Amino acid sequence: MSDLFRDVSPEDADLQAIIEGLFGEYAARYGDYFSKDAEIELTEWYLAPQGLFIVLERDGKIIATGAYKPFDDQTAEIKRIWTDKSLRQQGLAARVVQELEHRAVLAGYSQIYLTTGFRQPEAVRLYLSQGYAAQFDLDRDPEEYSQPPFDGRLRFTKTLVREAFSKSA
Repeated sequence: MSDLFRDVSPEDADLQAIIEGLFGEYAARYGDYFSKDAEIELTEWYLAPQGLFIVLERDGKIIATGAYKPFDDQTAEIKRIWTDKSLRQQGLAARVVQELEHRAVLAGYSQIYLTTGFRQPEAVRLYLSQGYAAQFDLDRDPEEYSQPPFDGRLRFTKTLVREAFSKSA
């Protein structure tokens, strides 16, 4: 059993069923809550040198995904973190996040920004466990963030330290 990261285009045919499944999971959790402000996404945002879309493969099968796109000149925004349902709770998403951070440093970014939805406690735990700083009150009921003046997104940030990655390279 060997795991391998591979760079892909977000338009890669192998990804389409996974992306549709990811958005299906969002729809199951949120209904049309987020559809009112559907994001416009451009493929080029996820391509080098400013962006990245990766898959983690095991024996040729995609088992996890993740991406980043530019948020600003110093900040990459992490997106599309997904793990195969049958392999969750095994640290794969953490590996994807760590690889994205490493690659973001190599691309010249010094910060990471990301959002997750108010009904994704497993994502909140993941990002906190990876050293991300919550930009919201962790003691509040996350459902409160679905009501005005909030937009349902729980925001996180992290400063990337180039030296931390050079030691592990």
